Amino acid sequence: MNMMDMFGKMKEVQSRMKDAQETLSAVTETGESGAGLVKVTVNGLKNVLKIDIDPDLIKPEDREMLQDLIVAATNKAMTSVETRAREHLRQATEGLLPNIPGLNLDGLMQ
Repeated sequence: MNMMDMFGKMKEVQSRMKDAQETLSAVTETGESGAGLVKVTVNGLKNVLKIDIDPDLIKPEDREMLQDLIVAATNKAMTSVETRAREHLRQATEGLLPNIPGLNLDGLMQ
């Protein structure tokens, strides 16, 4: 592959990455804590979309535990959606560049 072809591919990669990043809002993941008592759904842009709390948890004396469960569920969802977002972006650019050992395009996924 010559340099001009490589530069052309890089422009195509950038274009596809931009398109893929724009669709990350549709990539969602849900994290659970407390055996499913608290669920948090986030998207590929790392925005919290929804928090589900089991009605049995909403008691004044359980406030601190509930806060901890929300934090735990949110962190699980964020971890899961990051993996899905990377896969989404990888698929969007698949086949554009040769497999070059050590080439890391993670910086383009931010």
